[in-house]
Amino acid sequence: MKSISPPVSLSTPKFLLPIFTSPSQSPPFIVAAAAQPRKAPASRRSSRSIKTPTPTPTLEPVTTPPIEASTPNKKVLVPIGFGTEEMEAVIMVDVLRRAGAEVTLASVEPELEVEASGGTRLVADTLISACCHQVFDLIALPGGMPGSVRLRDCEILKNIMSKQAEEKRLYGAICAAPAVTLLPWGLLKRKQSTCHPAFMGKLPAFRAVKTNIQVSGELTTSRGPGTSFQFAITLVEQLFGEAVAKEIGEVLLLNGHDEDPRKQEFNEVEWSLDHTPQVLIPIANGSEEIEVVTIIDILRRAKVNVVVASVEKSAVILGSKGVKIVADKLIDSAAESMYDLIILPGGEVGVQRLHKSRTLKKLLKEQESAGRTFGAMCSSLPIILQKQGLLKQAKKSAAHPSIATSKLDDVPNGARVVVDGKLITSKGLSTAIEFGLAIVSKFFGHARARSVAEGLVFEYPRN
Repeated sequence: MKSISPPVSLSTPKFLLPIFTSPSQSPPFIVAAAAQPRKAPASRRSSRSIKTPTPTPTLEPVTTPPIEASTPNKKVLVPIGFGTEEMEAVIMVDVLRRAGAEVTLASVEPELEVEASGGTRLVADTLISACCHQVFDLIALPGGMPGSVRLRDCEILKNIMSKQAEEKRLYGAICAAPAVTLLPWGLLKRKQSTCHPAFMGKLPAFRAVKTNIQVSGELTTSRGPGTSFQFAITLVEQLFGEAVAKEIGEVLLLNGHDEDPRKQEFNEVEWSLDHTPQVLIPIANGSEEIEVVTIIDILRRAKVNVVVASVEKSAVILGSKGVKIVADKLIDSAAESMYDLIILPGGEVGVQRLHKSRTLKKLLKEQESAGRTFGAMCSSLPIILQKQGLLKQAKKSAAHPSIATSKLDDVPNGARVVVDGKLITSKGLSTAIEFGLAIVSKFFGHARARSVAEGLVFEYPRN
């Protein structure tokens, strides 16, 4: 049994080196706040009432070369249900697919479309019933409430998971799932484990460990959304070895530069408003799902009104690693409203598709002319903001290391998030958590951001 207990920080995996590689090095995808996890709003949807899935369009695959794994592909099952924590589910799927795993996202509900705990709607690859007779190298449970209860009450999943443990194959759980799902199934017997701080009291006291990652034989457990990257990288190491885990960590920007500032701010201005902030997040086929889901989740935890708009003909988009996300509306409908902040997620193919949207281009121009706030992550900075002439007056910005030195002139060295007046930018991928918290801090102040971070189990400065 081993316990991995670094500080809750994105630079924690000890085997990661400060080397950056392009985010395009990823496998072809498989088509397919508070101090505790928050419950999905009952007014939006009851735990027994599932919306009719939005029809999934035919989408063109994103062709990017895989990172070569030293062993054949491994099969992984990630089950989800109503109220699953979206950050945990999507980060696991994204990271494991980057490593070369064949990941199946399976719904325990009667339908494929599942509304997660923060309101993000995901479309699973298949129903859990289709997984009954398959053998998986790893089964990993995301947390969230009531998502963990929905997983616990699924008899099919219980049988699959029990067989996995009996045959001593890898299994794991994060957040509420160790205490709410695995414990009642009897799958924590003689195992040390951890979970979200709000549920630690449910674990057997003599085997509960207050650590970010706990590995006990075939079982790996973790604490919450803020430790999801550590959790996923640990699972990659178990499946493919340390070398692959290190390489994936470098791509995700899980680097060892502890001396690099999380955030730098220039030309400071107030973002505070006399109303609930209205934020638009446009998405497209090929958008980076880690960035999309993380920003949505964090902002909604802070009680920001977030509108997710598709620039495609359908509300369903296919992310860069094959996760299907259902937007709230199409971009033409979203354009009828005004937004305090427009955020552009990354993803090489997705950014190009956002850039081609005439409606979005008009929205961004109006946003800049009216002096309202906008921001970008990863490659959306040079491809959209710079090409559309929105980086004026020598704005300082952050971008993915693979493009920062070649396409931008004024990038502060090392900062993961940069705020310059009413422009906020980030390097992308794993920096999405810090990006989201920086926005919360600008809108509501440090105390609100720290409260959200505590619910995520993410280390955040006290001052």
